[in-house]
Amino acid sequence: MAILKEIMTGEVYTTTRDAPVAQVAASMLKGRFGSAIVMEGSWLTGIFTERDVLRAAASGADLTSSPVADWMTNDPVTAGAAMDADEATEIMMSRGFRHLPVVEGNTLIGIVSLRDLLRTRVRRPQR
Repeated sequence: MAILKEIMTGEVYTTTRDAPVAQVAASMLKGRFGSAIVMEGSWLTGIFTERDVLRAAASGADLTSSPVADWMTNDPVTAGAAMDADEATEIMMSRGFRHLPVVEGNTLIGIVSLRDLLRTRVRRPQR
């Protein structure tokens, strides 16, 4: 059984609460990131995802001046590095989100997506 530390992406795109949505969305597109972790110093304060970009765009707000803080999820659910992939999948499916920050203590060490979790299931031998 895989644990998150084995399947997570260690390079996480981070941003700040006051960064403009347009700037963060452009960076997400360029880097092919599905989410941005919002940090205040070393403290994880939020997550900003592709869905948030769509909500912001549909609102008609000026995305060059609208801050990520207006659209992000505050205090997102996180998972420990030793969490089992099946448990992470259950959390994400039951809560309706596709990205889960991975932490050790209070330190962000990675992120896992539903795609990462599905990849572990596809590679699992049939019983």
